[in-house]
Order: sequence, then structure tokens, then C-alpha cells
Amino acid sequence: MTRFITRRTALLSAAASATLALTLPGRVLAATTHEIQMLNQHPEDRKLRQVFFPRIAVIEPGDSVKFLATDKGHNAQSADDMIPDGAEPFRGRINEEIEVTFDSPGFYGYQCQPHYAVGMVGLIVVRGDGMMDNLEAAKAARHRGKARAVWGDIWAEVDGMDLSA
Repeated sequence: MTRFITRRTALLSAAASATLALTLPGRVLAATTHEIQMLNQHPEDRKLRQVFFPRIAVIEPGDSVKFLATDKGHNAQSADDMIPDGAEPFRGRINEEIEVTFDSPGFYGYQCQPHYAVGMVGLIVVRGDGMMDNLEAAKAARHRGKARAVWGDIWAEVDGMDLSA
């Protein structure tokens, strides 16, 4: 069977190919930057001191998190034993903002180094295939001081969340 390509068919085919090409990297094009504040006092509960707000962020692969140096004396850095295998650890400087892009699905614990023992910790959950691979290892990480209790609260909150996209 001989098939002739008309001008109309060629144009429709080219348009469909262009549309497909634009939608394939759609997650990259639609990447979002989420903001987390580093604070001396929680904005909604004045009794809570030395906090990240929000302390849990659920994001998509390719999204970024910008840690805002809202109050002085804080940094944001990945917590030991609390990032997926192959993911790069990060460490911001005191009083400086840091923006981190997360490509690997999983659970990323983070902390403020000067205020870790008083519980200034948080969690980033990157959804996607393999997201649950490091959950048990992250939950098993050992903590000291008030950070231990705050991590207990964070894990209880995560257990009650629907993390499916």
C-alpha cells in the first residue's frame, strides 16, 4: 500500500511532535521553588523557638527549596544518615540563604547546626519512584537533645500524611 503525505498531514505531524517534545521535560519546565524560613520564633506558636517554617515540605523531583535567612544566627544543612543514597549533602553558611535542588525521590532530613540540640530540624519529602527507599534509614538516624523529640513529632506527622501525588 502506497501512502502519500499531504501538506496537512505533514503539518499536523510536526505540530504533534513539537507538542510532545515540549511536554517530555515538563517536570523540569514546571519546577517550583519552595521557601522555608529560618526563625528564632515560630510565627503561629510563640512558645516554639529556633524553628524552620514550615518544618516539612513535600515536593516533586526537580523542585528547589530556598532556605531564607529570615532571622540571624541560623544555617540549613543536610542531616547525617538522613538523605537518599547517591543524593548530594548540602550545607549553608550561617546567616546566608541557600537554594537546593532535589532530583532524587526520598526523605531528606535537615538541621540548623548551631541549634540542632534544641530541635531546629526539618524534613523534605521528594515524591516519586523509590521515595520510600530511605524512609526506614532516615527514621533510624540517632539524635540528641531536643532534636530527638522533634524528630518523633515530625515522623508522627509524616505517618499521618498522604504522600501520593
